[in-house]
Amino acid sequence: MEISPDIFGYAGTITGASFLLPQVYKSWKTKNVEDLSWGMLILFFFNSVFWLIYGILLPALPVAITNASGLSATVILLTFNWLYA
Repeated sequence: MEISPDIFGYAGTITGASFLLPQVYKSWKTKNVEDLSWGMLILFFFNSVFWLIYGILLPALPVAITNASGLSATVILLTFNWLYA
């Protein structure tokens, strides 16, 4: 029985895409961003941008989807950090 690498790619996509969702929800619900680190958010933003570009150029759909989702969540958190700080 051969296991397709795509299974792991899409499993990683689901995990990666949901990585920041608990923090997005908590920040939105409480309107409290005191514990959010600007440094972490900025590094995660650039990490997502570079991996998204890589996923598009390769092309590797799971990588692109994961990092597009991560980028979206990071932009939301950066916006919350700006609005609620």
